[in-house]
Amino acid sequence: MSNHRAVTKAVIPAAGLGTRFLPATKATPKEMLPVVDTPAIQMVVEEAAAAGLDDVLMVTGRSKRALEDHFDRAAELEATLEAKGDTEKLALVRRSTELASVHYVRQGEPKGLGHAVLCAAKHVGDNPFAVLLGDDLIDPRDPLLTRMIDVRQEYGGSVIALMEVPREQIYLYGCAAVEPLGDDPDVVRVIDLIEKPSIDEAPSSLAVIGRYVLDPAVFGILEKTEPGRGGEIQLTDALCTLALSTPADAGGGVIGVVFRGRRYDTGDRLSYLQAVVRLAVEREDLGPEFAPWLKDFAATL
Repeated sequence: MSNHRAVTKAVIPAAGLGTRFLPATKATPKEMLPVVDTPAIQMVVEEAAAAGLDDVLMVTGRSKRALEDHFDRAAELEATLEAKGDTEKLALVRRSTELASVHYVRQGEPKGLGHAVLCAAKHVGDNPFAVLLGDDLIDPRDPLLTRMIDVRQEYGGSVIALMEVPREQIYLYGCAAVEPLGDDPDVVRVIDLIEKPSIDEAPSSLAVIGRYVLDPAVFGILEKTEPGRGGEIQLTDALCTLALSTPADAGGGVIGVVFRGRRYDTGDRLSYLQAVVRLAVEREDLGPEFAPWLKDFAATL
C-alpha cells in the first residue's frame, strides 16, 4: 500500500509569471529573487533536502531557464574561483548543484495549482510525495516538513500544513474545518476545505499554507476536478474530495498539522521585504551591524 512507502520525492510548482514583482520579473523568474543573498527557490530545495527528499521535480513554464541554470554546474565560474583560491565562494556556487537530483517539467498552461501538481503524475508515479510552494519559506530551525512526513507515516492519507491567521485575513487562503484526532492538539483531522472563503463562510481561522505531503490517490481526483475559484483547478478542491469521499485504505483522509513556527511570506512586495529584513537581522554575518542601523533608521521615520 502507498500508505507505507517512504516519501522521497518533492514537487515544487514554479510556473507562475510573478506579475506582482514586475518589472523585476520581466526576464528573471520570481523564484530567483534573492532573500538577502540566496534565491528563494534554493531555500525551498534546501528544506526538501533537509527532510530527506533527494528527488525534486520543478513544474516550470516559459522563461524559467534561469532555474535550470542555477541548479546546474557553472564550470567557467567554478574554475575562476578555484584559480583564485576562493574556496568560500566556490562552496556557495556548488551548493545548489549538490542539494538533490532536480528534474523539470513544463506546465504549459496556467490552469492552477491543482493542474501543476497533476503535471507531476508521471514523475511521481504511485508514490507519496511532498509539494512545496515557493511563496512560503519555513525557517530551517522549525522542521515542519519532517514532522508532516512523520504524521503521514503514522496515519497514512495526505497531510497539509495549517496555520492560525487573523480572521480578517482568512479570505486570502484555503481554510480548513477540523476535528480532534489524538492526544496532540496540533495534529487534526480535516473534515472540510474551502478555497478563499469570505469571513462569514470560513469554518475556522486555520489557513492552508504551502506545504503538503500527498498520497498519489490525489492524482485520480485531480483528473476529475473541474475548474473552481478563479477558473483554475484548485488543489484545495481535490483534497476536500479526498477527505470526504475516499476510504483511508485507498489513500483517502486528510490530516492537518498546525504549524506554530517561523514562516516567511514572499508572496507580494511588502511581505517579501519584511521577510528579507527579518532574515537579515538574524544573520550572524549581517545582523550585528544591520540591526542597530535598522533601529536607528526606524527612529527617524
